[in-house]
Amino acid sequence: MSQNPLFSTARPAGHFTLRPLRAEDASRIHDWVTRDYARFWGMQHDSLEQVAAFYKQLTATHPQAALIGCCDEDPVFLMEFYRASEDEVGKFYSAQPDDYGMHILIAPASRPVKQFSWQVFTVVMDYMFSQPGVGRVVVEPDVRNNKIHPLNKRAGFRYQHTIDMGHKTAWLAFCQREDYQQALTRESLNMNNITPLLTGTHLSGNNWAQANRLLIRKAIAEFAHEKIVTPVETSEGRYVLAVPGGEAQYLFEAQRLALDHWEIAADSLIKQENGHPLTLDALQFIVEFNQQINIPQALLATYMEEISSTLCSSVYKLQKNNPDSQALVNADFQTVEAAMTEGHPCFVANNGRIGFDARDYLAFAPEAATPVNLVWVAVHLRNAHFSSISSLEYEQLMRDELGQSTLDHFNALLTEKALPIDDYIFMPVHPWQWQNKLLTVFAADIASYDIVYLGTGDDQYQAQQSIRTFFNRSQPTKRYVKTALSVLNMGFMRGLSPYYMATTPAINEWLEELVAKDAWLQRCDFRILREVAAVGYHNRYYENAIKGDSAYKKMFAALWRDNPVASLQPGQRLMTMASFLHVDQHQQPLLPALIADSGLSAERWVARYLTCYLSPLLHCFYQYDLVFMPHGENLILLLENNIPVSAYMKDIGEEIAVMNPDAVLPEKVQRLAVDVPENLKLLSIFTDVFDCIFRFISAILHQSGTLPEDKFWQAVADCVKEYQQAHPQFASKFARYDLFAPAFTRSCLNRLQLANNQQMINLTDPAENLKFAGTLDNPIARWR
Repeated sequence: MSQNPLFSTARPAGHFTLRPLRAEDASRIHDWVTRDYARFWGMQHDSLEQVAAFYKQLTATHPQAALIGCCDEDPVFLMEFYRASEDEVGKFYSAQPDDYGMHILIAPASRPVKQFSWQVFTVVMDYMFSQPGVGRVVVEPDVRNNKIHPLNKRAGFRYQHTIDMGHKTAWLAFCQREDYQQALTRESLNMNNITPLLTGTHLSGNNWAQANRLLIRKAIAEFAHEKIVTPVETSEGRYVLAVPGGEAQYLFEAQRLALDHWEIAADSLIKQENGHPLTLDALQFIVEFNQQINIPQALLATYMEEISSTLCSSVYKLQKNNPDSQALVNADFQTVEAAMTEGHPCFVANNGRIGFDARDYLAFAPEAATPVNLVWVAVHLRNAHFSSISSLEYEQLMRDELGQSTLDHFNALLTEKALPIDDYIFMPVHPWQWQNKLLTVFAADIASYDIVYLGTGDDQYQAQQSIRTFFNRSQPTKRYVKTALSVLNMGFMRGLSPYYMATTPAINEWLEELVAKDAWLQRCDFRILREVAAVGYHNRYYENAIKGDSAYKKMFAALWRDNPVASLQPGQRLMTMASFLHVDQHQQPLLPALIADSGLSAERWVARYLTCYLSPLLHCFYQYDLVFMPHGENLILLLENNIPVSAYMKDIGEEIAVMNPDAVLPEKVQRLAVDVPENLKLLSIFTDVFDCIFRFISAILHQSGTLPEDKFWQAVADCVKEYQQAHPQFASKFARYDLFAPAFTRSCLNRLQLANNQQMINLTDPAENLKFAGTLDNPIARWR
């Protein structure tokens, strides 16, 4: 491998890397640029000394201005990288600060390689868009360069007009990130150009092996944490996990951290049988520990499919060339969102997405970040209902979301069919849901014009980590859209209940008022992302036939949610709390780099984070008996200079509860009141926050040398004590629900999924199906 490559990626031709130019490259570059095919490079008659001097000067202040691209360590192309406003091309148009240009020169071929130029081109484009400062790529190819124009257009460049640059007449062309993503999607989905992702050839080699290694490491760590398997320590820090009923065993090094967290060194993990090495195979691991996992036989095949799908997702992310953690320190919100490599930190099978085929994955998976145009339909009011917060009318929402011209067009389509406009409301649908569910399950409703297809909207969206929620890329300050998606993922079919939609805006309005009037929540600058409007559609056939809960009753609904981007101030940025747990493809975590960039000490940074996140949760629990589902994807952190200043909570309508069945609540909010056993109430903090978030943050900070775990847990204790000292009126509640108790019940999420991977819990009685395995020592107990 090249020493310290700036960028690396795999392509069918081999392993590509980018490295800075070296003095010894001058003769090689001179050989390339003076050949006839390189005449558009403009150095055909230059001497070796002239070429060497030019690149020495070019890279003197900007080392990345010229880079050498290698394939399997052999130099195969030269790339120039420059800021358009500082280059000659910037004189011919109004260059933006995030406009960057590039030039590519490929080495003379010793043997032809199919699609080699395109592979090089995508390596360069991937590198450029991995750089946080790059918003748009500009090129100015000579009009006579007929080989480069097809590549540019294939990659999504939009040609504008010709410019006379003196030494050449050139085309001015631009490529936005979205243009390039769309171009790659077209490549992937083009039947005449089947890619490795659709032929499966990417599922071999190092990435497949690494995906299996990482998933087995996680399975051992989380199953050991939940007392499903029991590794045995053979010497200090070295463990063995024997395969039941055989001679094979897994050997690894691990640190045992607070909350019985197993921090396993990935590179140390091996499998052997009687001293002979065996391949690390995640599916085989599930087969071997089938009895310990104890999943019902009827559900085992689906769980194994989820494991296999999670592996495929991991391979895709490994070969995708996401920006590394250092690059993400200053990347924009949606770049970070698409770069996440791990789903829920506790669940082993966390990227199942059962229902997506390979093309669906490329089109709709969050990590693919493919622009999506939502399907729009008109639904008849006899089966559909619209609800919203009191300050937002249906007509205003539609104007905001669709624009008047599209609204007029959709109304005209209804008029053409002789359908009364006032009898219908418009709603967005996930394209997959329309093709795979509505066209069949709701066929009778479509036939009777209770559902009328209108077409796709103009705006392009990006799927978020929650998979069924979309961010508007065309107009980034518009609202999020959340849709029903009947795909099985991590213990649930990801539908959306039309019953819940009827009261969701009212619940959000109630919570908004509660937060606004509460002095402590305002002190913490705690915010919510309101679900401001919703549409639910009832399939009367299924609802009349099926008496209990069913995924068939949750296939058709949508909601609109506030977008925090709309209120961003200069110097502020956003990322989900899941990003704090992110580890890149080189096994480097994002959080330590983020803290280092902030300029604060780790202790001060963590204290700021806890004020934004933990303190509001404590207050809602003790003051209002109010709990959230505060996992990493449900929290969006507002950062200033990479320091947490505020937290936005989302998924309000479906995932909050008031743990008091006698609570006096408004009529439309009453469904939040639930009866939870006294001994389980505090698990909303101990399990959801301590075990599912802080356990991993603490381990990342400890392992990276950023902050010892004792210091982290002391900071948590200090945050709790600060809250308690500020609220002496809750002393009896602090004693009854004791955050400094010596131990708490070990609630097991994988056991929950393994017991029923179709629907882990009953949302109306979330405590009913919980799975426990003894207790965990409370890491803050010593600081009572």
